[in-house]
Amino acid sequence: MEEIAFKRAELEDKEIISEYFKNHTSRSCERTFVNVFLWSRQYPVKWAVIEDALVFKSEDENHVSFAFPAGEDENVKRALKVMEAYSKEKGYPFSMYNVTPDNFEKLEAWYPGRFQIEYVRDDADYVYESEKLAALPGKKLHSKRNHVNKFKAVYGNRWSYEPISGENVEECFQMALRWRSANGCDDDLEKNAEMCVTLNSLRLFEELNLTGGVLRVDGRIVAFTIGEPVCPDTFVVHIEKAYAEIPGAYNMINQQFVERECMDYQYVNREEDTGSEGLRKAKLSYRPVFLVEKGNVTER
Repeated sequence: MEEIAFKRAELEDKEIISEYFKNHTSRSCERTFVNVFLWSRQYPVKWAVIEDALVFKSEDENHVSFAFPAGEDENVKRALKVMEAYSKEKGYPFSMYNVTPDNFEKLEAWYPGRFQIEYVRDDADYVYESEKLAALPGKKLHSKRNHVNKFKAVYGNRWSYEPISGENVEECFQMALRWRSANGCDDDLEKNAEMCVTLNSLRLFEELNLTGGVLRVDGRIVAFTIGEPVCPDTFVVHIEKAYAEIPGAYNMINQQFVERECMDYQYVNREEDTGSEGLRKAKLSYRPVFLVEKGNVTER
């Protein structure tokens, strides 16, 4: 087969990748240019347009796997054939990662019984109702509301919220560096990768058209968060950092950001828990309305 020109996502690819995602929407946090661009610095992921469908490939010396293509159904079907041939040529069984239930439904309809999916709980995105994250109503979110109210009571008029802009993005960058050294990121590969993504998202904040929010206490940034729309009804929060020694800072930045930046969207996707027990507990405690499940697809 002829060589496919897979390449790493660069800033100049933003328009073409975003256009495919915009026309073939998903609530999965992977389906944004920002996510693809920032994480392809950490993982061996490249992209190409195959048969008029957008295809991402993860490949190193031990594996080849593909994301479900973005495109019109007929083009996706043709792209799948090329992806299978590519895997075969490289000597690997055909497989796909981050496949959502609606993607798998299509596969099942096109090729009944040919593929199987194994959902990976650690990869599932947590999706919440914006209104609930902003208002924290009812008994189930009572403790979250308490944290926010306590924060407001303790800091009175000493706290403030503002959007991230060209004026304060460097301050966020400095706060992220301090957060990194306080949280032992250098000794933890995964934390370090996430920190690189955080710093790059701040470095390229304007070029990537991101939306962010900052929480200050006594004029000092104690928390910030960054996200973007993933589809017409869902906003995805990619990054959230707060100082652990400021009680309630995480609850407060979460609530303020949603209230001020996300109310045009019905849902907020706060991404996966990567299998971290503490993170899972925290994400479940905010009562997600549903999870975006993702799994690995192989041939039966």
